[in-house]
Amino acid sequence: MKFNDRIKHGWNAFKNKEPTMQYTHDLGPGYYRRPDRVAISTSTTQSIVGALYNRIAIDVAAVTISHVRLDANKRYLEDIPSSINYALTTEANIDQTGRAMIQDVVMSMFDEGCVAVVPVDTTFDPTKTDAYDIQTLRVGRVVEWYPEHVQIELYNQQKGYKELVTVEKRVAAIIENPLFQVMNEPNSTLKRLIRKLNILDSIDEQSGAGKLDIIIQLPYVIKTEARRQQAETRRKDIEMQLSGSKYGIAYADGTEKITQLNRPAENNLMGQITYLTSMLYNQLGLTESVFDGTADEKTMLNYYNRTVNPILTAITDEFKRKYLTKTARSQGQSITYFSDPFRLVPVTELANIADKFTRNEILSSNEMRGIIGFKPSGDPKAEELRNKNLNNPNLLPDAIPVVENLEEDEDPEVTAENATNINVIAEQDQIMEELLSSLESDVDTLLGGSQNG
Repeated sequence: MKFNDRIKHGWNAFKNKEPTMQYTHDLGPGYYRRPDRVAISTSTTQSIVGALYNRIAIDVAAVTISHVRLDANKRYLEDIPSSINYALTTEANIDQTGRAMIQDVVMSMFDEGCVAVVPVDTTFDPTKTDAYDIQTLRVGRVVEWYPEHVQIELYNQQKGYKELVTVEKRVAAIIENPLFQVMNEPNSTLKRLIRKLNILDSIDEQSGAGKLDIIIQLPYVIKTEARRQQAETRRKDIEMQLSGSKYGIAYADGTEKITQLNRPAENNLMGQITYLTSMLYNQLGLTESVFDGTADEKTMLNYYNRTVNPILTAITDEFKRKYLTKTARSQGQSITYFSDPFRLVPVTELANIADKFTRNEILSSNEMRGIIGFKPSGDPKAEELRNKNLNNPNLLPDAIPVVENLEEDEDPEVTAENATNINVIAEQDQIMEELLSSLESDVDTLLGGSQNG
């Protein structure tokens, strides 16, 4: 673009042509935080369970979910460039990408036990026809259940706040947590752990409230009103000494006895929390090494097979059931997920894997370069699916000369491999004959010279 065109058509958010950008229309309600986010319960966000939810949700959202076409054997053929594929991979709505929406689905599903993904914008009315394209998707919380409908708390992008909408069950994708018995049942392991953590938090708050919780034993019996007033005066006196002292020091009479009550209580609360945490990790297929980043390949594979993949299967199966018609499914269309099998492979082992995959004609060189993160090569040989360690079989017939003058006892049907071997042997024989002839002439020369001498 020329300099004059840049001056004429260029635009900057802070240096507009007008002195101040003025909007003549109402922008809608404003918030200090995003109003479209699904709120997570406070008891969950304030404990380690919130970190557990977030870790699993990130790992699930990292897996690609696409609208694809399959062959007759249910094998992947190609991606379908549809609006639902754009929503799942690029932009689900104006506020979320496809991955952010999937992460929102998992977080809400863990907290509520069941979550709904509603097509907000479609090309045709979903209640009247099944032939419609989904343009935007949003995650909502199921508030009330009906035989064929559900009431969902859903964010209204036009108004800027959440509303209650009633949609048909066949339109909205209603995803239930496959780990419901472990995470969402009232007496499940996770709920018990949350209650124990809340009790521990309340004990910590009481310990840090600044109270001493002491009992003063006075050297006289408090039975009359005068003695009670005298005891109250003594209590206030000690309070004044402690609050008015720079270092919180007070004095007491030698006959008075002071007992402190806020000593550490001897209970097994921490032991129960440790036991429940270990049980929860086992039931979810998790280990502490998964969260601190020290897990090996086998541990991560077990985590993905027992935790991540069941969640992805529940999501894709419901999307396939609700967003694809029976006709589309019969034509080979599907919504499935693709996990990267090389994500957990160390760099030291990737070279051996690349050699095996290319040598056994599973991946081409450019496909392997894409997995590593390199740009594809422009060499046409890099697109070929063949073993580079062997000669190209397409070039062998032109390079093999015709073998003639076969002996009578030789097999007339000479294969390409046999012909190649014959040519090599013939060349070696010719070289040996030339070498022997040269040696023979040298010997004759030496013998002739010695005789003449």
